[in-house]
Amino acid sequence: MRYAFSTLGLPGTPLDRSAALAAAHGYDGLELRAHPEEPLHPGSPPADRAAGLRTLIAAGVGVLGVAGYTRVAAPGADEPVLAELHGLVRLAADLEAPYVRVFPGGAEQPAAVADAHAVRRLAAAAPFAERHEVRILLETHDSHRTGAAAGRVLDRVAHSSAGALWDVLHTWLGGESPAETRRALARHLGYVQVKDVASAQELTPLGLGAGALPLAEAVAAVPPDSWLCWEYEKRWYPGAAELPGQLARGREYLESLVATATATATATATATAPQAE
Repeated sequence: MRYAFSTLGLPGTPLDRSAALAAAHGYDGLELRAHPEEPLHPGSPPADRAAGLRTLIAAGVGVLGVAGYTRVAAPGADEPVLAELHGLVRLAADLEAPYVRVFPGGAEQPAAVADAHAVRRLAAAAPFAERHEVRILLETHDSHRTGAAAGRVLDRVAHSSAGALWDVLHTWLGGESPAETRRALARHLGYVQVKDVASAQELTPLGLGAGALPLAEAVAAVPPDSWLCWEYEKRWYPGAAELPGQLARGREYLESLVATATATATATATATAPQAE
């Protein structure tokens, strides 16, 4: 398993600082929030992108994904949405990132209409992403917060460069178990965002393992060669504790969950293996 954290937990922080924190605490990568408030975003000039990549390489940290805000299921014309998708893909390619994150954003429409928007736009953008060796991931969020809903769209897109980002908070809020999410996204899963909160009513971010989310079950459902990305939503909850002081404990907690899941899987395989006579 490989580990990353989102720069959503370090709003406005210079890239060299975020990369240094990742390297110091054993994280393999960063999920970069691609917003004008941040150091890099689709409007960043080529020189800034090249400098950012040099900074990351020097720190020994990769970019897992570029977290964009395009809403592929939203009402309106396709052209602006596709232009945003192309811009995110180009940024990811310039930073040697394998993934781009997008949202559904299809609320207040019939599900069939929102699905049709998302399918059409992802299908149109996927070949462009493929040429740039980038995969566009639809996050389990807002109008498509469960694996079943996101998987329904991606089954119809049926392209290897369109996949899913599993946000464990939203699938949990949608009433879906980790095992159900894993089954729904089995053919589409890119990576998993982990986080923790006190309850469905209190969403202020907590340290990993301090809240109510079924993180052990989620980690156990993830393939062993996957990425786990800690998305700590400090940008939206300014009163939350600072992320840097929690990075070491968060990494250790995820490692412990992975170790437990691996041991359980090994024991189960041994117990069910045919016995030699």
